[in-house]
Amino acid sequence: MNELVTTFFNLDVLAEVWPLLLQGFWMTLALAAVAVPLSVLTGIAIAMAQDVPSKLLRFLLIAYVDVLRAIPPLVLLIFIFFGLPFLGLKLNEFTAAVLALTLNGSSYFAEIFRAGIESVPKGQREAARSTGLSWYKSMIHVVVPQGTRNVLPDLVSNTVELVKQTSIASAVALQELLRSAQLAQGLLYNPTPLIAAAIVYFLMFWPFVRLVSRLQNRTAVSAA
Repeated sequence: MNELVTTFFNLDVLAEVWPLLLQGFWMTLALAAVAVPLSVLTGIAIAMAQDVPSKLLRFLLIAYVDVLRAIPPLVLLIFIFFGLPFLGLKLNEFTAAVLALTLNGSSYFAEIFRAGIESVPKGQREAARSTGLSWYKSMIHVVVPQGTRNVLPDLVSNTVELVKQTSIASAVALQELLRSAQLAQGLLYNPTPLIAAAIVYFLMFWPFVRLVSRLQNRTAVSAA
């Protein structure tokens, strides 16, 4: 038992590396604070644009969503950070990570918002247009708010998944939480930092997991 504690739950090691882990934690939050809003806004814009009559635009947007959902975010990040410089565009680690997360995340948010928009009865749109609202204003003020409520559990769940994916930034040596834990483990040859990082991730996401479950149960009750 003592050997287990010393190896995986060493408080002396944790105290020594905690500043490094804290630095990584703030970087993870910074990535999420930028990537999540950008992904949500881009996803809403794509979902709304798929409602326009232009077949070419809808085809391009569907291709955007399908392609980016098919590419793993880690592969996308590696291409952006290591591939784009060959095309004359070099991004720093933070910008490359945000771009990869936003491109991947927006494709999933777009599908969720599209499903929400399609769940709103057409009569709601017609009623909004009959009051003199333009297509854009009727979407923003009537359709999108109702559609968002209909898919709220999926939106929260996808947000949690996107924040989890910030760990891919370690592939380009950006010192987020996972990268910080790996560096700390390498310095002290002790897995305690990785265990600590896992606990931090759990404490971050568990409340949101419970929120998703509650929203799903509430939606199921309302549907019944």
